[in-house]
Amino acid sequence: MSRTRPLLIAGAALAIGGLLWAERRRPLRERTLPQWPRLATNLLLGASCALVIRAVETPLVGRIAATNEAKTRGIMHLLPRRLRFAGGLLAMDYAYYWWHVATHKVPFLWRFHRVHHLDRDLDSSTAIRFHALDMLVSLPFRLVQTRLVGVDPATHRAWQDFFFASVLFHHSNLRLPHGWDRALSHLLTTPKMHGIHHSAVLSEQDSNWTSGFSLWDRLHGTFRDDVPQGAITIGLDDARSLDDLDPVDLVRAPFRPLPQR
Repeated sequence: MSRTRPLLIAGAALAIGGLLWAERRRPLRERTLPQWPRLATNLLLGASCALVIRAVETPLVGRIAATNEAKTRGIMHLLPRRLRFAGGLLAMDYAYYWWHVATHKVPFLWRFHRVHHLDRDLDSSTAIRFHALDMLVSLPFRLVQTRLVGVDPATHRAWQDFFFASVLFHHSNLRLPHGWDRALSHLLTTPKMHGIHHSAVLSEQDSNWTSGFSLWDRLHGTFRDDVPQGAITIGLDDARSLDDLDPVDLVRAPFRPLPQR
């Protein structure tokens, strides 16, 4: 680990703590569930995902990124040297836009991603609320994404840091100062944007797929900012959504018949 990584980790911890504090001071939406049982569930799921990522994804992706650098292979290496870093970040982000769409549209992938959307409140803890097996199901995509884009280890670390910061931010229940959310949404995914995506109304849920740069939603006509946050019901409107709430049921949820949406 380089000398700068501990500083980055400490800075990330401070940023996360600040975000948790800020969204409680300036909430964007009213909560519907008691905070602490739900927070404990999300932290438990997040910890299980982190273990899988550290044990399986990190070493495999790291090897691919190192080989990308050694062989100068992949899409980003087709660009002029000065544009490779930015091009790599944009290509990684664009690939993830389509993966996110697939997790909603492909029934097998939806089984696992559904656990994320079952949260009936939306805040920064939702950003880590995924089924541990979802990390394994998504692994082939992440390996192909890294290989095709051709990111080197440094670019991949920058992408991971940006992605994690963005996901924490746009899942947060943070009401930004007047006009800031709309201004930021011209470049980045914002809390209001992602609040619409987590709506129980399917036509609203099928929008705002981006996890980083909002450019992709605007490019493909999936950007929406026309739903007031107070009119959004967070969660899913399916026959089992109220039953799959505790940790045991959430772990079992992908292996039961999919409810009608």
